[in-house]
Amino acid sequence: MPSPSPQLPRPSAPDAAQTRPSAGRAAALAAIADALLILLFAAIGRDAHQRGEIITGVFATAWPFLAGAAVAWIALRLWHDPLRLWPAGVAVWLGTVGVGMILRAVTGQTVVLPFIIVALLSLGVFLLGYRLAVAGVRRLRSRRLQA
Repeated sequence: MPSPSPQLPRPSAPDAAQTRPSAGRAAALAAIADALLILLFAAIGRDAHQRGEIITGVFATAWPFLAGAAVAWIALRLWHDPLRLWPAGVAVWLGTVGVGMILRAVTGQTVVLPFIIVALLSLGVFLLGYRLAVAGVRRLRSRRLQA
């Protein structure tokens, strides 16, 4: 009868702090993702309306929304937990659209109800959607680590 083999210590599963990016890195990634998705929104809108000036035009369309997102980030100090759906995602979404529309109106750009609705829906899908996906991935990882 063979002797039992000695039990080797099992490596411990990484805790949540080791699987999540640092707070500063998460904030930087979330801010970059927000900005890129706002630029994508502007690019899609300009393409749908067949407007020229591809690069400068996208930035001309996007800047009020980028400013709105920045106001939301700063006013609510969202860098503490920027990937949460609530309150960070909702604040960025509504700040982006709200401040963006105000800035568009003040600078003489188009602000009509259909555009407001499209911006609310599109930016909601973009800015809340990726945060929802991140929350799902985090949930799956934590379940896997608990198993």
